[in-house]
Amino acid sequence: MRRRDFIKMGLGTWTWSRLSTVGRAAPPIRAASAASAPVANRFPGGPRTPRCVERFDFDWRFQPAPPASALHDRTLLDDWLWKIAAADQAAAVANPDTPVSRGDGWRTTHPSRLGVNRAQLHEPGYAWFRTVLPPLNHLGRRVEFTHVDDNAVVYLNGTLLRRHHGWNSPFGVDLDAAWASRGPNVLLVRVHNTGGPGGIYGPVAFGWTPELPWREKAAVELDDRSWRQVQLPHDYIVEGRYSPAADGGHGFLPVYPAWYRRRFTLPAWARDKSVWLYFEGVFRDARIYLNGQPLGRHPGGYTSFHVDITAHANYGGGNVLAVYVNPCDFEGWWYEGGGIYRPVWLTIADKLHVAPWGVYVQSAVRNELDHPVAELTIETTVANGAAQPQTCRVLSQVLDPDEREIATVQTALRVPPSAAAAPAEARAALLHPQDVDQSSYLHRGIRLVQRVSLPSVQLWSLEHPRRYKLVTEIIRQGVVVDRHEQKFGVRTIRFDPQRGFFLNGQPVKLQGTCNHQDFVGVGIGLPESLWHYRMKRLKEFGCNAIRCSHNPMAPAMYDACDELGLLVMDENRHPGSSVAVKSWVGQPYANTWHVESMVLRDRNHPSVIMWSMWNEEFAIQGTGYDRKMMEALRRAVHRHDRTRPITCAFNAGVGQAWRVGAPSVEDLLGVNYNYQDYDWLHQTIPGKPIFGSEIGSNTECRGVYQTDQTTAHLSSYMAPDGSWQPLASRRFVAGGFYWTGFDYRGEPTPFGWPEINSNFGFLDMCGFPKDAAFYWKSWWRRQQPLVHIFPHWNWPGREGRPVPVWCFSNCDAVELFLNGRSLGKKALVEFGHLQWDQVPYQPGRLEARGYLDGKLVIVTAVETTGAPAAIRLTPDRVTMRADGQDTAPVSVAIIDAQGRVVPTAGNMVRFTVHGMGRNAGVGNGDPSCHEPSQADYRSAFNGWCMVLVQAGRKPGRILLQASADGLCSARLAFRVTRP
Repeated sequence: MRRRDFIKMGLGTWTWSRLSTVGRAAPPIRAASAASAPVANRFPGGPRTPRCVERFDFDWRFQPAPPASALHDRTLLDDWLWKIAAADQAAAVANPDTPVSRGDGWRTTHPSRLGVNRAQLHEPGYAWFRTVLPPLNHLGRRVEFTHVDDNAVVYLNGTLLRRHHGWNSPFGVDLDAAWASRGPNVLLVRVHNTGGPGGIYGPVAFGWTPELPWREKAAVELDDRSWRQVQLPHDYIVEGRYSPAADGGHGFLPVYPAWYRRRFTLPAWARDKSVWLYFEGVFRDARIYLNGQPLGRHPGGYTSFHVDITAHANYGGGNVLAVYVNPCDFEGWWYEGGGIYRPVWLTIADKLHVAPWGVYVQSAVRNELDHPVAELTIETTVANGAAQPQTCRVLSQVLDPDEREIATVQTALRVPPSAAAAPAEARAALLHPQDVDQSSYLHRGIRLVQRVSLPSVQLWSLEHPRRYKLVTEIIRQGVVVDRHEQKFGVRTIRFDPQRGFFLNGQPVKLQGTCNHQDFVGVGIGLPESLWHYRMKRLKEFGCNAIRCSHNPMAPAMYDACDELGLLVMDENRHPGSSVAVKSWVGQPYANTWHVESMVLRDRNHPSVIMWSMWNEEFAIQGTGYDRKMMEALRRAVHRHDRTRPITCAFNAGVGQAWRVGAPSVEDLLGVNYNYQDYDWLHQTIPGKPIFGSEIGSNTECRGVYQTDQTTAHLSSYMAPDGSWQPLASRRFVAGGFYWTGFDYRGEPTPFGWPEINSNFGFLDMCGFPKDAAFYWKSWWRRQQPLVHIFPHWNWPGREGRPVPVWCFSNCDAVELFLNGRSLGKKALVEFGHLQWDQVPYQPGRLEARGYLDGKLVIVTAVETTGAPAAIRLTPDRVTMRADGQDTAPVSVAIIDAQGRVVPTAGNMVRFTVHGMGRNAGVGNGDPSCHEPSQADYRSAFNGWCMVLVQAGRKPGRILLQASADGLCSARLAFRVTRP
């Protein structure tokens, strides 16, 4: 969205398939030999299983590694030389033997005496900063910067030690790896200023810290029993305490690095297999170690990645996995959290196997409106981790939504070794990514294309989200050596320049919302069930499409959209290039693995209908450079998927930018705001479809009707901004995505501290609706008559004084009554709202009656309540799976003696959880509440709060109790069943 203040940006259960081979037109297939299996085997299926997949989310040890509060033997580095320079002089300038002369463009500077307005640079460009470090005979040497504006590349004695992105975050650099014991030690910093003042300013300190180096933290022999035990998904930043000194854009929560460790055993029979880890998401700059050896590094905080552990695992014994995460370098301007915040999986497969993300199903549908038939094109990437070529048969079996086999096809295949380079060379590339996402050699293999026809097909739709399953088996010498399952949907999509979006041949207006990925209690570490809850909640209000803002989301979100019937605009975080100011500076657009990984991972989801390459890169829009970037990204997407259009979120406004920039290359014109552009674009570029990639952007606080800047609460008297009318009234506009569905942490708007999250959502952080939610519901569910009036009707002390009453409705007219007396009927203008500004307050009943074609169709009311008397618990559901992950949100209401929610109640509620589960977090939707996210208490905000109940790994019962001083307590029982 447009940022007004934006300047710079800085357990493990083994599972396996038991699918029958009955009815296949294939030679007899026998199970793999178990000759190498040990007598005692804790893995179900053992070596007889074609593929073993273990969820790696439990039994982790966690230790934060915050920057030292004070360096030992601290010395202030305040004498520097600096010069304006080009970006490609590192080899010469970083050499400690290069002579430096003040007459060669070098000038002196003293960073601690400067501020942002007195920084060295006052225009975009590069500069070199150089100083000589004093002697220090102690390990743990470190230099700490308070401000480098905007981005830094740090060298010691010519060795690159760190890249840092972001002008507003302190950072440190460990020096031991390049330290010269006999000196001199020349510290060099290349600063890139992207606009405004820039350079190095504020104190720069040098000293040493007793923090253990990574080799000791990753070592097998380290005793980690004192570390806290945690389970994934895990966001540790959300556990912190709010501070006005922390970055406001990221929610005023302090950010620091951390370590994770997990001990596990691998069976001896896995020695001849391929073994890899799949990380769905780590924020960020994950560094992976196994048994003390560095295996890989993944800087991106939003992309999923795989790490091969085959060569360094200990088979038949114990292993230690260590992961270092450092979220201090931000990738966005919203709350990003920190930690291993998505699930991790361990896979054991034969050397000959389906590569990760290696199955892709495309469907060509005919007769979509009558009796649809489809031809499936199945692409399978088969990897061979062995040293020699192997021959096999690839059997693909299609199961319908009822799990019945409906088609099979098999093909003989010769598979050469997959890794063109030696594994050691590929691993070395992973360990030195230079701050860019890189592909793993695990994705290499030979691609096989097969086709099958389905004479009758059930289409995936919003109303009937049916999915098929493809089972792929790799058969070598009559033995099934690998089995892979992939869900997919069959449907057609089409964007028409004149008539908008079509799903299965039927027009559908995109009624979408933009969303970030955090939630109350757990931050960005959402279990799968909470993704389902969030998507379900949005659909209840008429939302039918989700924009992933501004990054790929967790796989569970796409699964939820597939299951519920929601469309998805999948969005890439990093288009690349140092001039794309909202992107991750330092990644050239020629490196496209970041977007390729998104496409490979998500391309089988029927919910995904478009690929978005970036959001509002206003520094390059319309320059022609954005066209080059879009062309590179388009080619990258088309390597893996050609069935969906490519777009981006563009906010350049009318003009030449649309003709010469990225829009000239992309398939869809995504317009952020600028509703006046629709007609101009439709006339100027008539051959391209148009949609609102971002609309709305209103702010309000749930249940608040008078703005209070002291508490940072914003009034809900927020008139509709008119953003839906331009889309709904134009057939050629495919629809749009409202900013936002849910509130989110960070980007506090419009106040700042003590506000800690946004107010943009029409649902608050918990999913409780604001008044605006009913405006959108009224027009997104027009077939359902709706009348919503506000404010609440508890105004003691205001008797006889006027209280404005507003109404959102999709009826023709609404009549308002106060205690049975009519205050007048008003006609509703389409997409507008109604107001009665002079309603004298009287306790009692305020009632609204909605009329369609002169007939009364709906009645709604608000009433003056009594004092808080009790607590009411309303769960999302009362049955959960004993998988240690399943989490049910419980809405907690403060009610009066008649069971009505008291809309002004703020009682403190205490929670206890007994039995086979735990309290996973709390929230209340108050954008200024500083109570901890993980606690056994939470104050109600305007009558409501929430607690998250999470099941354990054993079946049984959970009892939730809620109590508050002076109120009747409440109990709620859950049944926890076997997964």
